[in-house]
Amino acid sequence: MSKIVRVAAVGDVHCGKGSQGQFQPLFTRVAESADVLVLCGDLTDYGLPDEARVLVRELSAAVKVPTIAVFGNHDLESGHAAEITTILTEAGVRLLDGDGVEIQGVGFAGVKGFAGGFGARALQSWGEEVLKRFVREAVEEALKLESGLSRLTTEQRVAVLHYAPIRATVATEPEEIIPFLGSSRLEEPCNRYHVAAVVHGHSHGGAPEGQTTTGIPVYNVAMPVLKREFPERPGFRLLEIPVTSEAPATAEAAR
Repeated sequence: MSKIVRVAAVGDVHCGKGSQGQFQPLFTRVAESADVLVLCGDLTDYGLPDEARVLVRELSAAVKVPTIAVFGNHDLESGHAAEITTILTEAGVRLLDGDGVEIQGVGFAGVKGFAGGFGARALQSWGEEVLKRFVREAVEEALKLESGLSRLTTEQRVAVLHYAPIRATVATEPEEIIPFLGSSRLEEPCNRYHVAAVVHGHSHGGAPEGQTTTGIPVYNVAMPVLKREFPERPGFRLLEIPVTSEAPATAEAAR
């Protein structure tokens, strides 16, 4: 028998110390609408443990569904990543960083990702050592994503990122910052493992959706994008993932 797994995805909530009560209505709607919640990075505003504690309280007050997350660049700002990881993990949030988890027949693999640009104009590993380290970081994030996807045994897989894997979902941003919003190196493992969908955040001024070169749907679920593009909807993107042996390989966003 076939079924649909409903995935609510949102990024860039930027939970701060003063956010108590701000996200409970959102997460209550998630609990009513979805089977899984995916948080695509920038969970906190300045990467502070107190901010993570506020987020955990917001989640615990409303969400009763499995919750998956990846870090964003804001979560690393203050050097407390290990403590924030502990706070989230102890609250039941599954934080992905090159690994995966299977829920109701859908596999999720996630990494933060990194910058570097897209396609033929992506930054290459040549010249100064600092540039080589920059490119190496992007390559390593892509390799971690590939590793996580490769260990999933489900037919349907979802890639969870903070940085964008394609240019289309960030192309509406100012030209000068586009190379810092993602890396096409993240696209390669998504195509290779034929994921059903990719969700990411980070680009507040980007487009809500695009496709990889093989036609896989990519959704920019940064909260500012969702509020701007879909003001009449709750502040998350709801994906419907079919789970059957005959199911199509891609997911559709619920309208």
